[in-house]
Amino acid sequence: MKFPATSRFPASLLLPVAVAIGLWFIMFSPWTAPHLNFWLSMLFSASVLMAMSFCLGKDWKAQFTVDVHAVLIGVLSAVLLWGIFYLGNFFSSLLFDFARPQVHNIYGLRDGSNHGLIALELLFIIGPAETIFWQGFIQRKAMDAMGAWKGFIVTTLIYALAHVWSFNFMLLMSALVCGAFWGFMYMKFKPRNLTPPLISHAVWDVMVFVLFPIL
Repeated sequence: MKFPATSRFPASLLLPVAVAIGLWFIMFSPWTAPHLNFWLSMLFSASVLMAMSFCLGKDWKAQFTVDVHAVLIGVLSAVLLWGIFYLGNFFSSLLFDFARPQVHNIYGLRDGSNHGLIALELLFIIGPAETIFWQGFIQRKAMDAMGAWKGFIVTTLIYALAHVWSFNFMLLMSALVCGAFWGFMYMKFKPRNLTPPLISHAVWDVMVFVLFPIL
């Protein structure tokens, strides 16, 4: 039985969201991040998100349809998003003095790490795990409870605000754009299919962080 949409965010999602925000606080906050290996922390956090999704969510088989169309959309959308970020970085650097140093700080997370291992983590664990949690679990339940647009908007804002602990405006805006991009893909793809945003997220991560940095 499907209940009519309300304006309330599902109470069952409050704890998983709180856990995600707590993990992102540990990874990004200036009080905790300097004491951690970022990529090991990110790998652990992504694994926790994925575990929560599969333990608390249902009907996962119906969420994935893998075909040429879905894969093509995923890859092409990743290229499009990279282009958006390239232009966004160019214009923000012209408009704001703080933009380039903040982007440099984001790329500084790669320092001292094996770029090949980072690419593998992003492609096979981190990107897929974030999509499964934020779109396949949180957004899906929020849209079912609140309606498609409300659920999409609320999930996008929560995803972006989870990055506020970095105190990096460029990272916060990047999370907002990415959350809206992949969330909109998931909302508009009929029937709901996690494959396109999952591939898009994973491929974009590798492109922007490893293969084709925007700086």
